[in-house]
Parts: sequence; C-alpha cells; structure tokens
Amino acid sequence: MEKEQKITLARIAVSALLLIISLLPVGQIAKLILCLAAFLAVGGTVLWEAMEGILHGEFFDENFLMSVASIGAILLGEYYEAVAVMLFFAVGELFEDVAVERSREAITALMDIRPDYANMERDGELCRVSPSEVACGSVIVVRAGERIPLDGVVVEGSSTLDTSALTGESMPRDVSVGENVISGCVNLTGLLRIRTTGDFAESTVSKILDLVENAEDGKARSQAFITRFAKLYTPFVVLGAVLLALIPSLITGDWLLWVRRALIFLVASCPCALVVSIPLSFFGGIGAASRVGVLVKGSGVLEALAKPSVVVFDKTGTLTGGKFGVTGVYPTGELSERELLCVAALAESYSTHPIARSVCDCYGAELDRSRVGEVEELSGYGIRSRVDGRAVLVGNLALMEKDAISIGEKIDGTVVYVSIDGEYAGCIVLEDEIKEGAAETIRTLRALGVRKSVMLTGDRQEVGERVACALGIDEVHGGLLPEGKVERVEALLAEKGERGTLVFVGDGVNDAPVLARADIGVAMGAFGSDAAAMAADVVLMDDKPAALVSAVRVARKTRRVVLENIVFALSVKALALLLGALGVTGMWFAVFADVGVMVLAVLNSLRAARVKR
Repeated sequence: MEKEQKITLARIAVSALLLIISLLPVGQIAKLILCLAAFLAVGGTVLWEAMEGILHGEFFDENFLMSVASIGAILLGEYYEAVAVMLFFAVGELFEDVAVERSREAITALMDIRPDYANMERDGELCRVSPSEVACGSVIVVRAGERIPLDGVVVEGSSTLDTSALTGESMPRDVSVGENVISGCVNLTGLLRIRTTGDFAESTVSKILDLVENAEDGKARSQAFITRFAKLYTPFVVLGAVLLALIPSLITGDWLLWVRRALIFLVASCPCALVVSIPLSFFGGIGAASRVGVLVKGSGVLEALAKPSVVVFDKTGTLTGGKFGVTGVYPTGELSERELLCVAALAESYSTHPIARSVCDCYGAELDRSRVGEVEELSGYGIRSRVDGRAVLVGNLALMEKDAISIGEKIDGTVVYVSIDGEYAGCIVLEDEIKEGAAETIRTLRALGVRKSVMLTGDRQEVGERVACALGIDEVHGGLLPEGKVERVEALLAEKGERGTLVFVGDGVNDAPVLARADIGVAMGAFGSDAAAMAADVVLMDDKPAALVSAVRVARKTRRVVLENIVFALSVKALALLLGALGVTGMWFAVFADVGVMVLAVLNSLRAARVKR
C-alpha cells in the first residue's frame, strides 16, 4: 500500500475500534463521545473535502452527499448509522484506491523497459552514460543480460533477444550483423555492438512510454456519458431528497420520519459505482492490451475497436512479410534449374534489392564473386553483368523488352527473367510469403462479426487477388498509390455509414494518410514505419496480424464489463431510491446501494485487466 492508503486503513481501524467500544455497557455520554470520535476519525477528511468543494463551487459530489446524510443522522440521534455510513464509505474509497493501483500496474509495468544506461567505449574501456547523452550514429555495447537502450543496427556480434516486454511474444528473436534492433529488448546471450539510428527521444522505448503515459486521453463515449450523467444526476437527487423531506412533512407533520427517509435517499443516490468503475474498466482494458503487445491510444479507441464492421488491410508488411521466396525455377535451354539459379544468384550478388537477396538465399551455397564482372544495376529493371565472361541480364519483363529479348509465354506473378548472351535462358518465380496466422486472423475476425474484409495494395491486381484468395479476403484493390488507398477507404466509409467501425491495418510510411483517415488506424509498430505508428490509434508491437484479434477481444471484454456495471449500478440505485423513499428499507440498505455496489462494480472492472490473448 501507498503511505496515504496506510493512513486511511489506520483511520478505519481506529474508527471501528471506537465503534465496538461504544457498544459495550458504558454511559450515554461516553457512547456519544465514542461515536463522535469514531465518526471524526473516519469521516473528518470527507467533511473537509466537502467543505473545500463548496468553497470552490462544487456542491454536488459524493463527499457532499455523504456529509449531509451522516450529519443529518447525528442530528436525528442515529449515531451508529452515521458512523456506519462514513465507515463503509471509507472502506469503499480505500478499496477503490487499491483496485486502481492494481489496474495501473498492468500499464506501469511497462516502465521497466526504460533503460538506465548505455555502454560506450572510451580509451578501450566501457563506461556507462545516460541513454539521452548518446548521439545518433554512435556505437554502443550491449552485454548479455542488459537491455538495449536505443534503436540501431548490429555492426558486430550475434545474440538472442527477449522482446516479450514490447511485443508480448515469449519466443526469443535471433539477431546478427546488419539487422535492426529496437530499444527495450533484453540481450540474452552474446555481446552486441550497435550503431544507433536515432537519439533516445526518438527511440521505440521512448515512444511506447509516451503512449502508455497518455493512454487515458480521449474518453470513451460510455465514460463521457457517465461524467455528464453524474453532473446532472447529483443535483436532481439532492432536490429530490429536499422535496421528499419537505412535502410529506408539511402534509403529515411527521418531520423526523420524512427527514430520515430523505437522508436514506441521499446515501443511496451517490453515483460512486459508475464514476469509479467505468474509467477503471477502460484503464484495465488498456493495461490488458499492453500485456499482449497492443498499445491503445485512449479509452475512446478501445470502445470503438469493440465493434469492427469493415477491416481493411495493406498487403506488403501487413499480411505478407515483404520477404520473397522462390517458388519455381524454369530453364528453357541447356542449363539445369540449379545452373540457372547459380547464374542469376551470381549476377544478383552485388545487389541489395529484396528480390536479389531472395534469389541468392535460395541458391544457398557460397558464391564465387570472382566469376562476376562489369556489374551495372539498372534501377527499375534489374542487373546487367558478365558471368564467366558471358553477358547476363537478370531482371523484369521490361528489361527483356528493352533489349529485345523474346521470352515466349508471359508468366503471372513476381518473375525474374534471365538472358545469356542475348538469348532467353529461363525465369525464376517468386512469391511474397504470407505471414503466419494471417488466414486464421481473417477467419476469426469474421467469426467476431466483421462483415467485410478488404485488401489494398500497390502491387498488380492479379498478385493481390492471389494473396486475397489464399487468405479468404472478400475484396481486393491493386495498383494503388497512397492517395488511391485514401479514396478507397473514403468510399468504404461512405458505404458503411454509421454502422460499426472501419479499421485499417498497415505498416508502411505510405500508409500514414489512410491510417489517419480510418475510424481506427492500426499500425504494425515494432518494425514498421514510425510515421505509420504515430498516425495510428492502435499499435501492434509484434507485427503479427493475429495481434489484431487479441486487441478486438480485449476491447469487447472491456465494453461488456462497462455495460454490466452501468446496468447493475443503475438498477440497484433505482430500487434503493424507490424503497428508501417508501420507507421499506433503512440506512443499511442505502449504504449497500452506495458502497456495496461500488465495491462489486470495481471487482467486476478488474476483470477487464485479466483478458487473455
């Protein structure tokens, strides 16, 4: 417990002890003194806060209601009930504070990813410096067991990284020279030298912490409704209590009876359960999402994510990995498949293009670059080079047409054509590999009520259709530039109307405009574009489409908990107000309708923080 919570607990204990002593056979004056002492021990802060509220023009809050009801009970001689009202109210407030702290742990646990230091080499020795002091382009050293302090590229060493604090993924990730690493990960095995690609303020860990610290911004509709409801509701119930005390008393002349009922009415009316439990539910949901590698920018986003009706995906980097795999090698002359692949790999061996890398990786064996000469990379076409003294062209169809090389029948898809000494030698077919779990994600979203799934891609229509068919996506639009994607999303928003939510999922810098335009923009944040992550409402830290399903399930569970609390609290309140006004129930039931309902609602709210992937 925090210090203030311990003080509150001590005041509750003292008050309860004094109340118990007052029940012993002591004199009436002693009973009165003990009850008043018990009342002030636990209710003094409530009275003070009520007075401060009045001085600041905030009359109608829970402290005001509790103060009026308990002081009224004392004036009516109901000392035990006055103490009980304050005692149970204090217990409920303490429970609320502890529950909020527990829920906050789901998010503040992420603060452990903040690195304390960075290692830099000076005069042959490692020295620790603050991560904020490390300039972009510096080389830092990360030893086994240490947390990576800044984003960068591995320049020396290989290791295994624990990314679970960022992505929720328990499987470690292997890295080696040339690979990007992000701050916040823990280096598990070898020593790494990393060249930083930005300063600490721009690092992944800083951006995550900024998102988390501001996660409560942007109230959900339910939360905003409860805030407005409480401001209107409280003055009305105070007026109702005054009328309940005055009108029947003037008619019957029984002032004590009706003033007592009015006080019961006031205690029962306090809207603590709604005011406390609704924000707590959303806060717990945001915390639960963070534990499965999903960052949600506010409770309003979480509520909207609970009812997706149309989900739109970018293709490359979102549903496919952006890494091409060779699916077929088709020689046409005297070369075998292995020989054709070898010629192409040698010609491509100096290129850094993803397709060139895929061809070389498919060949597998070590390449003798001494066989290669006169390499010329033709942007947008391919490679012109000499292999074993023979003129070799490796590239797309446009390159073949440019050199008037006939290829015969055209092949659909991503194809690398090869010519040797001006003669067509064959082709290599590649496919962008679909991400693991992408098809299952589409099926699960449909089961969760998504009416339509759409894919937008800059690739050719036929390439997009093949991927869409493999994944079970309803609609695909290919050959789109960024502005074309925005236009398509605009059309889908108009078609959808007010029903449900349109969610767009993307990762590239060219997805930022459409991420911002969608009802909910979801970015692949860990290894995707910074621009996309900043424009998005939700960031999937592990870059897996399946994380979207986790996010929707968290949102739905949170929304269900919120609705349960609203219905339960309002139902009990209405019953308690009616029964209290009619004199059927007494102060104890009113206390339950206030504190008891709040405790039960808070307990229910904590369920939102325990949503599993």
